[in-house]
Amino acid sequence: MFGHGKAKRAKNFPGCTYSQPQVVSTGLTEKAAKEKKLDIRVGKFPFTASGKAVASAESEGFGKIIADAKIGEIYGAHIIGAEATELIAEYGLAIQLEATVEDIHQTIHAHPTLGEAIAP
Repeated sequence: MFGHGKAKRAKNFPGCTYSQPQVVSTGLTEKAAKEKKLDIRVGKFPFTASGKAVASAESEGFGKIIADAKIGEIYGAHIIGAEATELIAEYGLAIQLEATVEDIHQTIHAHPTLGEAIAP
């Protein structure tokens, strides 16, 4: 909408598989974070606990967040489920801005939506 600005070298790309269910990932995996010896915590939320997913008959899947154990900076996110390719952008932005789990948690997500299911 506002142009592209200066070109920067991208460090983080979302990986999207347009299957049924959709599979997406951005940032570090849990395994990669452990290999880097990062002190992490992992959060996981099943879509079966999402009212929107259940009401849409698309409750297969989950969201997973890998974050710094102390300050909560988000290192990676992985989602399997309906609309996962639409949901991953929030976490790509979070990683780019060095946002924390608390930053995402304090952001109001519309209800009922699939997006609220992945808000830690």
